[in-house]
Amino acid sequence: MSGTAEVVVVANRLPVDISVDSKGKMSWDRAPGGLVTALAPVMRSRHGAWVGWSGKPDLDVEPFDGDGMHLVPVTLSGEDVKDYYEGFSNGTLWPLYHDVIVDPEFHRAWWNSYDKVNRRFAKAAAEAAAEGATVWIHDYQLQLVPALLRKLRPDVTIGWFNHIPFPPVEIFSQLPWRERVLQGLLGADVIGFQRSWDSENFLRSVKRLTGDKVRGTTVHVQARPKVPTRQVKVGVYPISIDTAAFDELSRTEKVAKRSRQIRAELGNPDVLLLGVDRLDYTKGIRHRLKIMGELLRDHRVKAPEVCLVQVASPSRERVEQYKTLRDEVEVTVGRINGDYAALGRSPVHYLHQTFPVEEMAALYRAADVMLVTSLRDGMNLVAKEFIAAQVDLDGVLVLSEFTGAADDLPQALVMNPHDIEGAKRIVMQAIDMPNDEKRRRMRALRRKVAKEDVAAWADRFFADLAKVKESNND
Repeated sequence: MSGTAEVVVVANRLPVDISVDSKGKMSWDRAPGGLVTALAPVMRSRHGAWVGWSGKPDLDVEPFDGDGMHLVPVTLSGEDVKDYYEGFSNGTLWPLYHDVIVDPEFHRAWWNSYDKVNRRFAKAAAEAAAEGATVWIHDYQLQLVPALLRKLRPDVTIGWFNHIPFPPVEIFSQLPWRERVLQGLLGADVIGFQRSWDSENFLRSVKRLTGDKVRGTTVHVQARPKVPTRQVKVGVYPISIDTAAFDELSRTEKVAKRSRQIRAELGNPDVLLLGVDRLDYTKGIRHRLKIMGELLRDHRVKAPEVCLVQVASPSRERVEQYKTLRDEVEVTVGRINGDYAALGRSPVHYLHQTFPVEEMAALYRAADVMLVTSLRDGMNLVAKEFIAAQVDLDGVLVLSEFTGAADDLPQALVMNPHDIEGAKRIVMQAIDMPNDEKRRRMRALRRKVAKEDVAAWADRFFADLAKVKESNND
């Protein structure tokens, strides 16, 4: 059975949050998140279908049209959420793929749930896709779907893109189900990563852990004896944002007025440092606070002339490591403010909240220095949003070298967040940077993100999928 969509995106989450009232009436709102921000404009322009979970356990909703797309909800039970999502996806794969910053857990029950839910996603994608459709599968939660879908629908062209890092083979090999994951991914025709490190790590894992041949960036998959090999292209596709839309929003008088108001509410500091992250142990928030605390201790900055606004949006609050991280961050913020605040003016303003996009644009415009201190990050779209909001060209971007964005944005100041002394020097360089250098660097960064926006990213990936489809039809 095939559907009608010529292009299908498969992701863990739908691009909308669904609600059902007491009378059974359904409503939805646009969902937050980097993947939705990146892909929604692309899918609207292509009139595609999006397969994903609603975000609420045990919510069974029929497919519907919304936000310019055909939306196909996949139902997850409370047990699925616990074992597939919070368990295997975020308790096993997330820490494993982020260089084991915290220890991953390996539980067979979690793996069994992951396998079961991936089969459910593959079935939903198979039913949504038209004959000969293109299906683009996203991220680490759905690594088994490419091969499962290929068995169900050998007529479709399949892409898979990893939004997070892919670990070195020495780390990936710890996964008890490593061969199954690689076999799942090699069901795709095109496999994409954020940076060359990740694609190289994947290819080394294929070489060492499978019997498939790797030549350059192509994997030759032997489906079974006496059957011709199938070629899988492995490429690097750095993701981006809808730069024009973010630039346009940031230029509005409403955002400009709010950015001035933010600075006034903070006491019009000479320098406003900004951090924006999900509250996640990979983001280096504790390192950022340590840098700020030591700069205050060393009298290189002081309140209220210099302050840090740290937005840490709630994330995976039922997972124990995230509860612990929140406690540690809030204790550290309290200690810094207790030691270094001026009367009525704190050096660190901590906001454990999620804000609408207009408020984020205003914060970006208000900031003098953006601090991205991730310990490991696939890309980090916050860095690109900050650049798009810098319509006055007067901000400085400081980037961890462990982000994909560090490869993509060479005019940023790059630092190692583990090297606290070195990071402090980079932050002071950003604070003291002459205006003409700020403008020169930011102008180049804005040209880069304007040219290589989310549409260009998607076009590159779809173009490579189209080449595969064409070669398969020859």
